Amino acid sequence: MKFVEEIVVEEFLPTVRSMLAGELRERGLTQREVADVLGISQSAVSKYAHGEVRVNDRIAEDDRVEELVSRLGEGLATGDVTPVQALVEIEVLIRELEAGGDLLASIHEQAVPELADHDSSFRVHDPESSLRSSERVLSSLRRGLRILENASGFAGLIPAVGSNLVACVPDAEDVDDVAGVPGRIFDVKGQATVPADPEFGVSEHVATVLLAARRHGSDAAAAGNIRYDPKLLAELTERSHVTAEFDETGDVASSVGAAIEDEPAATVLYQTGGEGIEPITYVLGPDPESVADTIRSLVQD
Repeated sequence: MKFVEEIVVEEFLPTVRSMLAGELRERGLTQREVADVLGISQSAVSKYAHGEVRVNDRIAEDDRVEELVSRLGEGLATGDVTPVQALVEIEVLIRELEAGGDLLASIHEQAVPELADHDSSFRVHDPESSLRSSERVLSSLRRGLRILENASGFAGLIPAVGSNLVACVPDAEDVDDVAGVPGRIFDVKGQATVPADPEFGVSEHVATVLLAARRHGSDAAAAGNIRYDPKLLAELTERSHVTAEFDETGDVASSVGAAIEDEPAATVLYQTGGEGIEPITYVLGPDPESVADTIRSLVQD
Protein backbone atom coordinates (compact mmCIF):
# COMPACT_ATOMS: atom_id res chain seq x y z
CA MET A 1 0.00 0.00 0.00
CA LYS A 2 1.39 3.39 -0.98
CA PHE A 3 -0.38 6.74 -0.62
CA VAL A 4 0.04 9.58 -3.10
CA GLU A 5 1.54 11.66 -0.26
CA GLU A 6 4.39 9.14 -0.18
CA ILE A 7 5.03 9.83 -3.86
CA VAL A 8 5.26 13.53 -3.00
CA VAL A 9 7.74 12.89 -0.16
CA GLU A 10 9.82 10.19 -1.85
CA GLU A 11 9.83 11.41 -5.46
CA PHE A 12 8.61 14.99 -5.92
CA LEU A 13 10.28 16.83 -3.04
CA PRO A 14 13.80 15.38 -3.49
CA THR A 15 13.59 16.10 -7.22
CA VAL A 16 12.41 19.69 -6.81
CA ARG A 17 14.86 20.42 -3.99
CA SER A 18 17.70 19.05 -6.08
CA MET A 19 16.64 21.18 -9.04
CA LEU A 20 16.28 24.30 -6.88
CA ALA A 21 19.64 23.70 -5.22
CA GLY A 22 21.23 23.47 -8.66
CA GLU A 23 19.50 26.64 -9.83
CA LEU A 24 20.64 28.59 -6.79
CA ARG A 25 24.22 27.33 -7.02
CA GLU A 26 24.32 28.34 -10.69
CA ARG A 27 23.20 31.83 -9.65
CA GLY A 28 26.21 32.19 -7.36
CA LEU A 29 24.84 31.22 -3.93
CA THR A 30 27.14 29.32 -1.58
CA GLN A 31 26.14 25.96 -0.12
CA ARG A 32 25.39 27.68 3.19
CA GLU A 33 23.18 30.27 1.47
CA VAL A 34 21.35 27.55 -0.47
CA ALA A 35 20.83 25.61 2.75
CA ASP A 36 19.41 28.70 4.48
CA VAL A 37 17.06 29.50 1.60
CA LEU A 38 15.74 25.93 1.26
CA GLY A 39 15.67 25.23 5.00
CA ILE A 40 17.89 22.16 4.71
CA SER A 41 21.37 21.23 5.93
CA GLN A 42 24.58 22.00 4.08
CA SER A 43 25.29 18.27 3.88
CA ALA A 44 21.96 17.83 2.08
CA VAL A 45 22.91 20.59 -0.39
CA SER A 46 26.24 18.80 -0.95
CA LYS A 47 24.41 15.54 -1.71
CA TYR A 48 22.17 17.32 -4.20
CA ALA A 49 25.20 18.96 -5.84
CA HIS A 50 27.05 15.64 -6.20
CA GLY A 51 24.03 13.76 -7.53
CA GLU A 52 23.70 11.57 -4.47
CA VAL A 53 19.94 12.12 -4.28
CA ARG A 54 17.84 10.19 -6.78
CA VAL A 55 15.89 12.43 -9.15
CA ASN A 56 12.65 11.32 -10.79
CA ASP A 57 13.13 12.12 -14.49
CA ARG A 58 9.40 12.28 -15.21
CA ILE A 59 9.02 15.01 -12.59
CA ALA A 60 12.23 16.83 -13.51
CA GLU A 61 11.31 16.93 -17.21
CA ASP A 62 7.73 18.15 -16.68
CA ASP A 63 7.39 21.61 -18.26
CA ARG A 64 5.45 23.00 -15.28
CA VAL A 65 8.07 21.81 -12.81
CA GLU A 66 10.92 23.17 -14.91
CA GLU A 67 9.20 26.55 -15.30
CA LEU A 68 8.42 26.86 -11.60
CA VAL A 69 11.93 25.83 -10.50
CA SER A 70 13.50 28.34 -12.90
CA ARG A 71 11.24 31.17 -11.77
CA LEU A 72 11.58 30.39 -8.06
CA GLY A 73 15.34 29.93 -8.40
CA GLU A 74 15.67 33.40 -9.87
CA GLY A 75 13.31 34.96 -7.31
CA LEU A 76 14.95 33.29 -4.32
CA ALA A 77 18.41 34.27 -5.52
CA THR A 78 17.48 37.94 -5.93
CA GLY A 79 15.25 38.11 -2.86
CA ASP A 80 12.17 38.95 -4.93
CA VAL A 81 10.57 35.70 -3.74
CA THR A 82 10.58 34.67 -0.07
CA PRO A 83 10.94 31.01 1.01
CA VAL A 84 7.32 31.12 2.23
CA GLN A 85 6.08 32.36 -1.15
CA ALA A 86 8.08 29.61 -2.84
CA LEU A 87 6.59 27.02 -0.50
CA VAL A 88 3.06 28.18 -1.33
CA GLU A 89 3.70 28.02 -5.07
CA ILE A 90 5.18 24.54 -4.81
CA GLU A 91 2.19 23.40 -2.72
CA VAL A 92 -0.18 24.73 -5.39
CA LEU A 93 1.68 22.82 -8.09
CA ILE A 94 1.63 19.63 -6.02
CA ARG A 95 -2.18 19.81 -5.71
CA GLU A 96 -2.45 20.36 -9.45
CA LEU A 97 -0.21 17.40 -10.23
CA GLU A 98 -2.16 15.18 -7.80
CA ALA A 99 -5.40 15.68 -9.71
CA GLY A 100 -6.81 12.63 -11.47
CA GLY A 101 -4.82 11.74 -14.57
CA ASP A 102 -2.03 14.25 -13.93
CA LEU A 103 1.67 13.60 -13.27
CA LEU A 104 1.71 12.59 -9.59
CA ALA A 105 -1.57 10.73 -9.94
CA SER A 106 -0.07 8.81 -12.87
CA ILE A 107 3.09 7.96 -10.91
CA HIS A 108 0.90 6.84 -7.99
CA GLU A 109 -1.17 4.57 -10.21
CA GLN A 110 2.02 3.11 -11.65
CA ALA A 111 3.22 2.34 -8.11
CA VAL A 112 -0.19 0.88 -7.17
CA PRO A 113 -1.53 -0.78 -10.35
CA GLU A 114 -4.67 -1.93 -8.53
CA LEU A 115 -5.93 1.66 -8.56
CA ALA A 116 -6.45 1.44 -12.32
CA ASP A 117 -8.81 -1.51 -11.80
CA HIS A 118 -10.82 0.24 -9.09
CA ASP A 119 -14.42 1.39 -9.59
CA SER A 120 -14.23 4.14 -12.24
CA SER A 121 -16.78 6.20 -10.33
CA PHE A 122 -14.33 6.41 -7.41
CA ARG A 123 -11.76 9.19 -7.70
CA VAL A 124 -8.86 8.43 -5.38
CA HIS A 125 -7.05 11.60 -6.43
CA ASP A 126 -10.02 13.84 -5.85
CA PRO A 127 -8.98 15.89 -2.76
CA GLU A 128 -12.56 15.69 -1.51
CA SER A 129 -12.93 11.93 -2.00
CA SER A 130 -13.81 9.85 1.04
CA LEU A 131 -10.59 7.85 0.78
CA ARG A 132 -8.45 11.00 0.71
CA SER A 133 -10.36 12.38 3.71
CA SER A 134 -9.83 9.15 5.63
CA GLU A 135 -6.19 9.08 4.57
CA ARG A 136 -5.63 12.60 5.90
CA VAL A 137 -7.31 11.75 9.20
CA LEU A 138 -5.15 8.66 9.74
CA SER A 139 -1.98 10.54 8.82
CA SER A 140 -2.84 13.35 11.23
CA LEU A 141 -3.70 10.83 13.93
CA ARG A 142 -0.34 9.09 13.56
CA ARG A 143 1.41 12.43 14.04
CA GLY A 144 -0.64 13.13 17.14
CA LEU A 145 0.17 9.70 18.57
CA ARG A 146 3.89 10.28 18.01
CA ILE A 147 3.63 13.50 20.01
CA LEU A 148 2.05 11.61 22.90
CA GLU A 149 4.48 8.69 22.73
CA ASN A 150 7.41 11.10 22.90
CA ALA A 151 5.92 13.23 25.68
CA SER A 152 7.82 12.45 28.85
CA GLY A 153 5.31 11.92 31.64
CA PHE A 154 2.29 11.25 29.45
CA ALA A 155 1.95 7.76 30.90
CA GLY A 156 1.10 9.39 34.22
CA LEU A 157 -1.98 10.98 32.65
CA ILE A 158 -3.42 7.71 31.39
CA PRO A 159 -6.49 6.57 33.39
CA ALA A 160 -6.96 2.97 34.52
CA VAL A 161 -9.30 2.29 31.58
CA GLY A 162 -6.65 3.52 29.15
CA SER A 163 -6.45 6.58 26.91
CA ASN A 164 -7.25 7.07 23.28
CA LEU A 165 -6.70 9.74 20.68
CA VAL A 166 -9.40 9.89 18.03
CA ALA A 167 -10.20 11.96 14.95
CA CYS A 168 -13.10 12.03 12.52
CA VAL A 169 -13.74 12.76 8.85
CA PRO A 170 -15.48 16.09 8.12
CA ASP A 171 -18.96 14.60 7.64
CA ALA A 172 -18.75 12.06 10.48
CA GLU A 173 -22.07 10.53 11.53
CA ASP A 174 -21.19 7.48 13.63
CA VAL A 175 -18.25 5.70 15.27
CA ASP A 176 -17.25 4.12 11.96
CA ASP A 177 -16.34 7.63 10.78
CA VAL A 178 -13.98 8.12 13.73
CA ALA A 179 -10.45 6.68 13.81
CA GLY A 180 -8.64 5.74 16.99
CA VAL A 181 -6.20 3.25 18.51
CA PRO A 182 -7.45 -0.35 18.68
CA GLY A 183 -7.32 -1.50 22.28
CA ARG A 184 -6.52 2.01 23.59
CA ILE A 185 -3.24 3.45 24.88
CA PHE A 186 -2.03 1.95 28.16
CA ASP A 187 0.64 2.69 30.77
CA VAL A 188 3.03 -0.26 30.73
CA LYS A 189 5.64 0.15 33.47
CA GLY A 190 5.66 3.91 33.12
CA GLN A 191 5.73 3.91 29.31
CA ALA A 192 2.77 4.95 27.16
CA THR A 193 2.14 2.03 24.80
CA VAL A 194 0.22 2.33 21.52
CA PRO A 195 -0.62 -1.30 20.67
CA ALA A 196 -1.52 -0.86 17.00
CA ASP A 197 -1.87 1.58 14.13
CA PRO A 198 -5.02 3.71 14.20
CA GLU A 199 -8.13 2.42 12.46
CA PHE A 200 -11.68 3.61 11.92
CA GLY A 201 -14.48 2.31 14.11
CA VAL A 202 -12.39 1.01 17.01
CA SER A 203 -12.95 3.57 19.79
CA GLU A 204 -16.61 3.62 20.68
CA HIS A 205 -16.46 5.59 23.94
CA VAL A 206 -14.16 8.51 23.08
CA ALA A 207 -15.69 8.59 19.59
CA THR A 208 -19.15 8.90 21.14
CA VAL A 209 -18.02 11.91 23.19
CA LEU A 210 -16.52 13.59 20.11
CA LEU A 211 -19.56 12.92 17.92
CA ALA A 212 -21.99 14.14 20.59
CA ALA A 213 -20.01 17.36 21.01
CA ARG A 214 -20.02 17.93 17.24
CA ARG A 215 -23.75 17.27 16.92
CA HIS A 216 -24.43 19.98 19.49
CA GLY A 217 -22.30 22.68 17.94
CA SER A 218 -18.65 21.95 18.70
CA ASP A 219 -16.30 22.31 15.73
CA ALA A 220 -13.83 19.80 17.23
CA ALA A 221 -12.56 17.09 14.89
CA ALA A 222 -10.40 15.23 17.43
CA ALA A 223 -10.43 14.23 21.09
CA GLY A 224 -8.27 12.51 23.66
CA ASN A 225 -9.01 11.29 27.16
CA ILE A 226 -6.79 11.54 30.25
CA ARG A 227 -7.32 10.95 33.96
CA TYR A 228 -9.47 13.41 35.90
CA ASP A 229 -7.68 15.73 38.30
CA PRO A 230 -8.93 19.13 39.50
CA LYS A 231 -5.37 20.44 39.27
CA LEU A 232 -5.20 19.47 35.61
CA LEU A 233 -8.52 21.21 34.96
CA ALA A 234 -7.16 24.32 36.65
CA GLU A 235 -4.07 24.23 34.45
CA LEU A 236 -6.18 23.87 31.33
CA THR A 237 -8.35 26.79 32.42
CA GLU A 238 -5.21 28.89 32.93
CA ARG A 239 -4.26 28.02 29.36
CA SER A 240 -7.55 29.58 28.15
CA HIS A 241 -9.45 26.31 27.74
CA VAL A 242 -13.15 26.34 28.54
CA THR A 243 -14.22 23.38 30.68
CA ALA A 244 -17.65 21.79 31.03
CA GLU A 245 -18.86 18.93 33.21
CA PHE A 246 -21.20 16.18 32.04
CA ASP A 247 -22.87 13.25 33.77
CA GLU A 248 -21.34 9.88 32.90
CA THR A 249 -23.97 7.91 34.80
CA GLY A 250 -26.72 8.67 32.28
CA ASP A 251 -26.76 8.60 28.49
CA VAL A 252 -23.29 9.86 27.55
CA ALA A 253 -24.28 11.38 24.20
CA SER A 254 -27.17 13.33 25.72
CA SER A 255 -25.09 14.47 28.70
CA VAL A 256 -22.23 15.64 26.49
CA GLY A 257 -24.70 17.40 24.22
CA ALA A 258 -26.24 19.24 27.15
CA ALA A 259 -22.79 20.29 28.40
CA ILE A 260 -21.85 21.70 24.99
CA GLU A 261 -25.14 23.57 24.74
CA ASP A 262 -24.43 25.15 28.13
CA GLU A 263 -20.79 25.92 27.20
CA PRO A 264 -20.58 26.12 23.38
CA ALA A 265 -16.91 27.12 23.50
CA ALA A 266 -15.90 24.15 25.68
CA THR A 267 -12.66 22.46 24.65
CA VAL A 268 -12.40 20.30 27.78
CA LEU A 269 -15.18 18.01 28.99
CA TYR A 270 -15.02 16.04 32.20
CA GLN A 271 -17.03 13.77 34.44
CA THR A 272 -16.27 13.07 38.09
CA GLY A 273 -17.29 9.42 38.04
CA GLY A 274 -19.83 7.40 39.91
CA GLU A 275 -20.30 3.90 41.26
CA GLY A 276 -18.00 1.71 39.18
CA ILE A 277 -17.21 4.61 36.83
CA GLU A 278 -13.75 6.14 36.70
CA PRO A 279 -13.63 9.96 36.46
CA ILE A 280 -12.21 11.07 33.08
CA THR A 281 -11.24 14.30 31.30
CA TYR A 282 -11.66 14.71 27.53
CA VAL A 283 -9.66 17.25 25.54
CA LEU A 284 -11.19 18.45 22.26
CA GLY A 285 -9.41 20.12 19.36
CA PRO A 286 -9.44 20.83 15.63
CA ASP A 287 -7.01 17.98 14.89
CA PRO A 288 -5.11 15.20 16.70
CA GLU A 289 -1.86 17.18 16.80
CA SER A 290 -3.55 20.06 18.65
CA VAL A 291 -5.12 17.70 21.17
CA ALA A 292 -1.78 15.92 21.68
CA ASP A 293 0.02 19.25 22.13
CA THR A 294 -2.50 20.30 24.75
CA ILE A 295 -2.04 17.04 26.67
CA ARG A 296 1.74 17.22 26.33
CA SER A 297 1.73 20.74 27.77
CA LEU A 298 0.36 19.31 31.01
CA VAL A 299 3.51 17.26 31.61
CA GLN A 300 6.13 19.66 30.26
CA ASP A 301 6.09 22.26 33.05
